[in-house]
Amino acid sequence: MKKERHVLVVFPHPDDEAFGVSGTIATHIKNGTPVTYACLTLGEMGRNMGNPPFTNREELPKIRKKELMEAARTLGIQDLRMMGLRDKTIEFEDDDKMTNLISSLIEELNPSLVITFYPGYAVHPDHNATGAAVIRAVEKMPAAARPTVHCVAFSNDCVEKLGEADIINNITPVNELKLAAIKAHRSQTEATLADMEEKLKNQDPQVMVWLNNERFWTYKFDK
Repeated sequence: MKKERHVLVVFPHPDDEAFGVSGTIATHIKNGTPVTYACLTLGEMGRNMGNPPFTNREELPKIRKKELMEAARTLGIQDLRMMGLRDKTIEFEDDDKMTNLISSLIEELNPSLVITFYPGYAVHPDHNATGAAVIRAVEKMPAAARPTVHCVAFSNDCVEKLGEADIINNITPVNELKLAAIKAHRSQTEATLADMEEKLKNQDPQVMVWLNNERFWTYKFDK
């Protein structure tokens, strides 16, 4: 994995970082690269309350905030930004407001790499709107000054439309940290991990490929 100057991760919800990029984050941190995680919301509209439920709708934002902080601690993220936007509203925010929000982070941090969702290929409206804001912010920069943007995509048609991912990070040395980050988001991941536990124990090939490899598409700007 290339040594970066600074990595900025921008996702809308707590736990967005855990499944697809936590191993990449942990590797960058172990390589001595500073990582900033800007999480736009606290996921307060999430449906999951634990399995069995251990919280309620009113308390969920507090729980998810604690889970996010624990996941960040597990991965070694020292710069966690909770940006204070509301879950399931990112797509309705003013485009200029969102672009300026991301631009201000890039201007402050001067990252060489930004990680976000690939707009249009990340299923959830908040995911796509977040990725679109990042792309707009980077696109308006002079080409020579732009950070590289690595995008996460997982829509059913992403490979068909985008081609195969050009970045595959093998994160086997830190896969325990990845699992710990996923477990930190207990309210959202407990049921999924329970279903996966036996497969992990038996080293199921499909699950191990998912656990040990994280894929990204490098965003290609038109100009």
